[in-house]
Amino acid sequence: MKLLKLVPDNTNIDFMRWRNVALVLSIALTVASLAFTAWRGLNLGVDFVGGQMIRTTFPQPIDVEQLRTRVDQLQLGEASIQEFGGPKTFQIRLPKPAGGDAAANVAATRVKQLITTGYPGAHVDSVDTVSGKVSEELASNSALAIALAMLGIAVYIWFRFEWQFGVGALVTLSHDVAMTLGFFAFTRLQVDLNVVAAFLTIVGYSLNDTVVIYDRIREDLRKYRKMAILPLLNLSLNETLARTVVTSLTVLIALGVLMLIGPEVIFGLAIAIFLGVLIGTYSSIYISAPMLVWLGMEPDSFLRSADERDAPDPQAA
Repeated sequence: MKLLKLVPDNTNIDFMRWRNVALVLSIALTVASLAFTAWRGLNLGVDFVGGQMIRTTFPQPIDVEQLRTRVDQLQLGEASIQEFGGPKTFQIRLPKPAGGDAAANVAATRVKQLITTGYPGAHVDSVDTVSGKVSEELASNSALAIALAMLGIAVYIWFRFEWQFGVGALVTLSHDVAMTLGFFAFTRLQVDLNVVAAFLTIVGYSLNDTVVIYDRIREDLRKYRKMAILPLLNLSLNETLARTVVTSLTVLIALGVLMLIGPEVIFGLAIAIFLGVLIGTYSSIYISAPMLVWLGMEPDSFLRSADERDAPDPQAA
């Protein structure tokens, strides 16, 4: 039985031919994403702005829009209602009310009364309140976690390979995160702790793809020392293309299923990782590899000079 190959063995795509076009496109989209995010901001969830999360279970499936209308009539602020684990359980998120804990308790009581009187047999499972101080700590710690993850990855690759590889990895990760931020700012999808976990997943996935390509480039630099840098990068990218396509495709299929039929509560997580995989696959080819050219790397960049080769080995003395 002949095995199915998504990428033929003799594939020879000239990726580097479009590196400058990809550079202009990536810079334009990254700047636009950051500018739009700074101008419009993100739709932060209760985790980051404070508020209340009320989890309730109904005896039978209900009309979500009808429930949202009834909650909005309480004039407690814009409510976010999501299915939680099944068609009968929902999570109601309300913004933080003015007036401290007393106002929060009043708001929760009014929602409870609405649920129990408007939907016989329904009951409230839990009421969680996130204060402003806690939400600020969550926001700052989440941003710090993403920044430290990116910095640590860049430092590791710097020591594992060379400084050009570390800079290339950091620029690639920054590109991926910026593009995903712009997507959430444009679509107004809610950003909560699940989305932060997705960002960390994007950083890890993009790194994984980049390291595989960088490792093959380093091997080819040692093997083909007289080959020009652009053909060498094309060779390395084509050699790892099958692995890149298969890995990305399988992940995208799984995420696509979660987006289509998965619970609404993880939709933000699924779409963030889906988008991150697409962007990460593109950037690992058209950002991480061309960065080595833009940083002045040549096939003989890491070869020792004649003086260094002739110098006595201090360990042999």
